[in-house]
Amino acid sequence: MDEVLDLVGLRGAATRPAGGYSLGMRQRLGVAAALVGDPGVVLMDEPFNGLDPEGIVWMRALLRSMAGEGRTVLVSTHLMAEMEGIASRLVVVGRGRVLADTTVEALLASRPQQRVIVRAEDPSRAAAALRRDGAVAMAAGQGRLAVTGLSGAAVAAALTRHGLAFSELAVERATLEDVFLELTAEAADYRAPGTPGVRA
Repeated sequence: MDEVLDLVGLRGAATRPAGGYSLGMRQRLGVAAALVGDPGVVLMDEPFNGLDPEGIVWMRALLRSMAGEGRTVLVSTHLMAEMEGIASRLVVVGRGRVLADTTVEALLASRPQQRVIVRAEDPSRAAAALRRDGAVAMAAGQGRLAVTGLSGAAVAAALTRHGLAFSELAVERATLEDVFLELTAEAADYRAPGTPGVRA
């Protein structure tokens, strides 16, 4: 018991009644209880719920550590940003159907990049040149263009070829959350107006 309480950071609160624990402390206590038997398989449902920023960092490290010890760690969550950096495999389920069963890397790689942001010295000339090369280039404020249809390398090459100076170029790739919303667009039961995938 002492070992798992130390692991979850609750040794100092071990003699306090659990009914007075905060939500984050109860999450930690649940993890401690699950680990008492030193299981080879750990299933966690929304483990980040109620944790403060320090607790979220701790939970990420704990999940990685358990997997590194050879345990099978299954996490059910809606927090895609948390899973993007730690999950080795991802199963997306919508309305009882498996919509994806692959690695996070493969799922993200299967989606094209969202856009390239470039800050050009002459945005209007840069936009015209990029459009001639088949891109869609839209003003994004402060001398920047949002470009789709070309890779970051192709945008840089096109501007250089046309003799157009630029000082900044960044590729914005789809996040796991973007891909999740796309995959589950038809499977969502409840959605408020303005949510991605909802028609006005």
